[in-house]
Amino acid sequence: MEQKITSLSKEKRVFHPKEPFSRRAHIKSMAQYKKMYNESIKNPEKFWAKAAEELYWFRRWKEVLKWKPPHAQWFVKGKLNMSYNCLDRHLGSWRRNKAAIIWEGENGDTATWTYQQLHSQVCKFANVLKMLGIQKGDRVCIYMPMIPEIAVAMLACARIGAVHSIIFGGFSSSALVDRINDAQAKLVVTADGAYRRGTIVKLKENVDNAMADCPTVENVVVVKRLEQEVIMHYGRDHWYDELMHSVDDVCPAEQLDSEHPLYILYTSGTTGKPKGILHTTGGYTVMTYLTTKYVFDIKEEDIYWCTADAGWVTGHSYVVYGPLLNGATTVMYEGAPNYPDPDRFWKIIDKYKINVFYTAPTAIRAFIKWGEEWPRKHKLDTLRLLGTVGEPINPEAWMWYYKVIGKGKCPIVDTWWQTETGAIMITPIPGATPTKPGTVTLPFFGIVPEVMTKEGKKCKVNEGGYLVITKPWPAMLRTIYKDDHRYQRQYWSEYPGIYFTGDGARKDKDGYFWIMGRVDDVINVSGHRIGTAEVESALVAHAKVAESAVVGRPDDLKGSAICAFVTLEGKYAPSEELKAELKEWVVKQIGALARPDEIRLTEALPKTRSGKIMRRLLREIATQGIVTGDTTTLEDFSVLETLRDEEE
Repeated sequence: MEQKITSLSKEKRVFHPKEPFSRRAHIKSMAQYKKMYNESIKNPEKFWAKAAEELYWFRRWKEVLKWKPPHAQWFVKGKLNMSYNCLDRHLGSWRRNKAAIIWEGENGDTATWTYQQLHSQVCKFANVLKMLGIQKGDRVCIYMPMIPEIAVAMLACARIGAVHSIIFGGFSSSALVDRINDAQAKLVVTADGAYRRGTIVKLKENVDNAMADCPTVENVVVVKRLEQEVIMHYGRDHWYDELMHSVDDVCPAEQLDSEHPLYILYTSGTTGKPKGILHTTGGYTVMTYLTTKYVFDIKEEDIYWCTADAGWVTGHSYVVYGPLLNGATTVMYEGAPNYPDPDRFWKIIDKYKINVFYTAPTAIRAFIKWGEEWPRKHKLDTLRLLGTVGEPINPEAWMWYYKVIGKGKCPIVDTWWQTETGAIMITPIPGATPTKPGTVTLPFFGIVPEVMTKEGKKCKVNEGGYLVITKPWPAMLRTIYKDDHRYQRQYWSEYPGIYFTGDGARKDKDGYFWIMGRVDDVINVSGHRIGTAEVESALVAHAKVAESAVVGRPDDLKGSAICAFVTLEGKYAPSEELKAELKEWVVKQIGALARPDEIRLTEALPKTRSGKIMRRLLREIATQGIVTGDTTTLEDFSVLETLRDEEE
């Protein structure tokens, strides 16, 4: 029997790009998009070669693609350097005096670094790494706040061919141990501490606690962010500023093979063991460059802000590498969106006159909960393009973002991609694509996605199934570090030779892709497989609901029951009547099949520091009342206690 995912959402609103935006855009019409897309599918090697020619290569490639499923090599035998393409390539033009990074600390500290200044700092730190014995291929762990030095560390590693592994600054020392040991890192770059919602995160102390169990680490470099007193271990620990004073700012970029590893980024597995996603240099450089150019329609004069932390893949691709490859000005912010007040993001947008703003649906839903009065205090009139990333956005949040933040004039690029894909895969092109709230629309150039049944047949129009990518793409992960068997099993065994994303999706009559959430977030109710994202969207469309997360729990009769965790808008109080009202609301929105069996009204949902709801933990609470899985990525542990108390 075929397993299908039942799609329940119905969305009819369509927003066409405004003519003034399209007129100035890199890609101005659907006709142009379709022509370019068809060319990229018909002859992908020619398409990607043309894109690669916009970058600097020390030696041109012999072959664009060598594909032996599931292993790809892109730009075979070509030599290039990511750091050179992000920095040196711009120094021969007026861009050398252009702002590369504008930074704001949570406490109000600010800094602006030009391309010339950033280049100088990167060359110096590359020389520091070499002085401390780091060679091409060595792994360097970066555990830092969102300060400009995190970009310096990344680019310095790339410059000398060291492989960086960024560990998000919100992780504990035990999470550090696992990741450092798996990568066998020789050096750790950290800071004395970081600010988070006015409190201090003791990064150096966490590193010290981890070091006893990390035998491969020889040196720790510490940036002074807070001027905090920390313990420095003689011979192992070094102050960043002192080392930087001892080296010069000339360091030629290594000529690296296109398939030379650029970075390892660890993602939480469903088991407790994190998996190291390995990305290489050539294909990743080309695709992050091109997606940034076309998806964000980047112009020379743009001030661009992606709110992600560099510890996540979005920070790698669209805070640091993609913008700098395009010679753009990228904004970095250290702190929380609601510190000291819920309008911190809107203040930053007006202060720096930001034009392109890229954030997460979770953040948008938090803004909705905090109230329109906060963005209304600010002009936000410099914005010309908005983007979303990280998870499906429900239509009501999309509409709020469009009306309240974009004032009805900014296109929204709702992007689908993953740590594993390296770069944006399905997305509107802002000057060309008509958008519909809640859909990621159409594939980027060279990307061939499909929605399939469990048995490997193409799904019919609006039939939910499994999202797969049928052809290789330049920024794809090459393996799971030191575990190629797991790489093959996890991503390539479901449909041989085809990449299995782990997401559910459907395709509408216009060919638009609607992401229905993770397949493991699909609930089997009375023989129907229902995507949790659709039920969540229905709940959030209710005026009293700020945010929701839906999970399944075993049910003797139905197979699975739908359990919804719901946070309310500030002025509404929880009640049994409201729970009943919300159940009926879901029925009205998408049908009786999706009626939640249980609604739990809670003050907050468990989230990672990047803002993703940890549905796995909610599933454990709904099923067994306790949490046993990996919680290292959880931001606020008190949320779990609250949820347990509500259970009782």
